Amino acid sequence: MSDQPLQPPVDQLAAATLSDVAVVPKHEFSDRVPIRSILGRPDGGSGLAGQRARVGGWVKTGRKQGSGSFAFLELNDGSCPMNLQVIVDSAVADLGLLVPTGTCVAVEGVLKAPPEGTKQKIELRVEEVVHVGPVDPAKYPLPKTKLTLEFLRDVVHLRPKTNTISAVARIRNALAYATHTFFQKHGFLYIHTPIITTSDCEGAGEMFQVTTLINEAEKVEKELIKNPPPSEEDIEAAKLLVKEKGEAVAQLKSAKASKADITASVAELTKAKEKLSKLEERFKLKPGIPQKDGKIDYERDFFARQAFLTVSGQLQVETFACSVSSVYTFGPTFRAEHSHTSRHLAEFWMVEPEIAFADLKDDMNCAEAYVKFLCKWLLDDCLDDMEFMAKNFDKTCIDRLRMVASTPFERISYTEAVDLLVEAVNGGKQFENKVEWGIDLASEHERYLTEVKFQKPVIVYNYPKGIKAFYMRLNDDSKTVAAMDVLVPKVGELIGGSQREERYEVIRDRILEMELPLEPYEWYLDLRRYGTVKHCGFGLGFERMILFATGIDNIRDVIPFPRYPGRADL
Repeated sequence: MSDQPLQPPVDQLAAATLSDVAVVPKHEFSDRVPIRSILGRPDGGSGLAGQRARVGGWVKTGRKQGSGSFAFLELNDGSCPMNLQVIVDSAVADLGLLVPTGTCVAVEGVLKAPPEGTKQKIELRVEEVVHVGPVDPAKYPLPKTKLTLEFLRDVVHLRPKTNTISAVARIRNALAYATHTFFQKHGFLYIHTPIITTSDCEGAGEMFQVTTLINEAEKVEKELIKNPPPSEEDIEAAKLLVKEKGEAVAQLKSAKASKADITASVAELTKAKEKLSKLEERFKLKPGIPQKDGKIDYERDFFARQAFLTVSGQLQVETFACSVSSVYTFGPTFRAEHSHTSRHLAEFWMVEPEIAFADLKDDMNCAEAYVKFLCKWLLDDCLDDMEFMAKNFDKTCIDRLRMVASTPFERISYTEAVDLLVEAVNGGKQFENKVEWGIDLASEHERYLTEVKFQKPVIVYNYPKGIKAFYMRLNDDSKTVAAMDVLVPKVGELIGGSQREERYEVIRDRILEMELPLEPYEWYLDLRRYGTVKHCGFGLGFERMILFATGIDNIRDVIPFPRYPGRADL
């Protein structure tokens, strides 16, 4: 490989040096110009007038004009929320094929300044239609009318074609990129934790089980119907044949028969034994899930033990935090919770950093810096999509991002939070859930603190040990643990985290106190037995961050393929 920097193509260099006219940059791996490269310029693309360009995209709206002599197409390729206006003459192509909403076209032509007084800064005059992916308007499931997000969940494979879902996809992409940028910038290693696990991080028990026992049982049942198992008589007959063949070999040997005769007899004995073995194996086949001592026999399962889809990568990523210091995992997690609320999914993504040689204060500092970084990233790099959200869903969403990005988070203990809530109740505020020390704060409590009381993000720390997980560090009062939650307007809890319990005896006692079995956590206890270290971490629900940013109400609309009770399309 040459150490020389990559040079731009000769024709681009020539254009740059011989002319002051800007060059339309092509997509590096496609023979087209992304619409964002045209409309996303500070001048809205007007500086590109006179340049040739090939663009591809899908027709948002199309209409014939001038008695059908030409057509206007609003074209979008997903690179930005804006549409490029394209003008096609009837002499160039069959306009009837081009104007239906949803049609895919690739067109080439010249960028022109539109007439004075129009909202567009630039438009494309088409000279050649390179590709048409037609649509039958009578059958197309996404008409031009405004569609509800609820309706779109029934056409999940087509909904990325809508303005809203494509904008959410770009915002989600920006937040994922920002996440990796933040942690890489601060020296964290990205660790891929397993999706299949044998430990329950939350101790909640609402886990999806991973098993091949059901498939295997169905195969056995089909096999037994097709080829019924041997009877006891069949087995006895096979045993008798083996005995006879064995005696025949013995007789030939004692009679000093020829080697060829003995070899042939041994072969018959071997064949009889193999047949008996297969019959005995089939005789053991029983329909249904294999059992042992009246319980499911998981030793016969794929992993020889019970396995589940992960609810969190935290426990596993701690193994790396206790070896290489600062780490994070970012991936899908699963919860088999039969909840139909607008805040729950069966499959969702979590961002989970873990920091060695760090305590609860460090954890809170990292969480606050990370959330602010995400908000600022959207404001700097995704403002056009955020403006779309402000116009169509939540007019306060951009102001909310600005507020969070620039405001120090309030920090209060759980006890102080409960006191403030009790004070509110005494002042006439009504909550559906009772307020007393020891409760897990409900969403309404969290939102009161962040939206009404402080009107900014709030970090609540030092929760009662009874409502938190076994791995959270026990405080000196023996009543609370070093846990923290970041609460934000719109969604309530965005982040949950804690300093982890690094003392072997204390965490072992906590596991037993919560009536969890020790055996599955022996590996976790090893991290405390061998070179234990103070460490902390947190988890951010990625979809909740998108809800907070966009102002969209239902979590099913901010993940590409939502999974929830009764639905797992595609």
